[in-house]
Amino acid sequence: MRRLPALAALILIALAACTQTGGLSASQIARNAPLGADPRGKGVDGLLVGHRLMEAGEYELALRAYMRAAGEQGMNADVLSAIGSANLHLGRLGQAEQILHRAIEADETSVPALNNLGVVLMEEGKVGEARVFFQRAFALDSGETDSIRENLKLAIARSEASVYDPKQDNKPVMKLVRRGQGTYVLLSQL
Repeated sequence: MRRLPALAALILIALAACTQTGGLSASQIARNAPLGADPRGKGVDGLLVGHRLMEAGEYELALRAYMRAAGEQGMNADVLSAIGSANLHLGRLGQAEQILHRAIEADETSVPALNNLGVVLMEEGKVGEARVFFQRAFALDSGETDSIRENLKLAIARSEASVYDPKQDNKPVMKLVRRGQGTYVLLSQL
């Protein structure tokens, strides 16, 4: 007998759950709905988003945006140069160098790729190679970009300083060596 009141209470609870209580109004549903993407609309260019993120110092997010641009546009010189630049800012010099070389192979006249590759090579201590790429970028740019001009000046100064710097103790070691009777030869390690 005690089961009957418990069963009746269970049935009342189940029926109460099935009845409509009004729920959310149409305006409440619209207000709480997530923003949808328009499938017919065109998204913002991944390169543009990446460039803005680079300016904001968000290099990892910029790299993701550039990868999205690569999926949309393909691996052209602009995308490769942008990916290389993001890797440079993230300190991934080896990856940046490889990607920037690919960008230059795709377009030998890509000034940003030439300049960025020069920066990578300078960071790696390859001053002579960097100077060549800065010179190419400077020539293609007609010397209009200040940063390329400054990079070239720095590369020239460093490459000449490493050869002609009198402060460095890389003086050649010279020895006077006797070669027979009365014959001497001056040997140096250049």
